[in-house]
Amino acid sequence: MTTFKIAVMPGDGIGTEVVPEGLKVLTRAIEATGTDAVLDTEQLEASARRWHETGQTLTDDEMARLRAFDAIFFGACGDPSVPSGVLERGIILKMRFGLEHAVNLRPSKLY
Repeated sequence: MTTFKIAVMPGDGIGTEVVPEGLKVLTRAIEATGTDAVLDTEQLEASARRWHETGQTLTDDEMARLRAFDAIFFGACGDPSVPSGVLERGIILKMRFGLEHAVNLRPSKLY
């Protein structure tokens, strides 16, 4: 059996709606392949709500934990109630630089 460890981070706004549905699609896609693969997901909180409640974005301990996952399913980040740059630097850029991810690639098709 192949297990994929995935950190799930819905984030803010539409991310909280899209990520659960995306996980359903991912699960169905795996089932459709007929393989014995399974998802082992763990939800991590990195959002405007958390920042308002605790003043934290993404801690160094959480960054260390993220390295143990096969993938990170990250929804969205941003909320007008948080000062500009706080979430971007504390979550998105922290993950990009800390995990050495230089590209934010969003699949698209030009018609």
